[in-house]
Amino acid sequence: MKNEVDYITLASNKSKGKRPYFFDDPAVERVLNITMAVAGELAVARERIDTLERLLEEKGIIQRSDIESYVPATKEIANERQQWHSEYISRVLRIVQQEMEELARPDKTLTEIADDIDQMLVIWKRQ
Repeated sequence: MKNEVDYITLASNKSKGKRPYFFDDPAVERVLNITMAVAGELAVARERIDTLERLLEEKGIIQRSDIESYVPATKEIANERQQWHSEYISRVLRIVQQEMEELARPDKTLTEIADDIDQMLVIWKRQ
């Protein structure tokens, strides 16, 4: 029996403690995190693809034009690719998923959040 893996849940596992933020606007922070996740994935994938293409061409197994013109031969292959896409998007959008979960299950009570806002207002008024 095949075990189903919930890739969205796995991708949304987060470290303990607060996430460090570097920009004032949380939207900018999210976009940066998503961009860096994509950049990291792409860099690793590009290097591996390049290695495979060079090895296969050196050994005379295929030409790069064969790769460019490839079409999946079966629905199963197409489904496997779609599964990979789903897992990939889960990793890329990890920060958005985590923030949605935090909104649903905040680490602080409403009273604690209100106290934090009061403290921020006191600091703001001093400036």
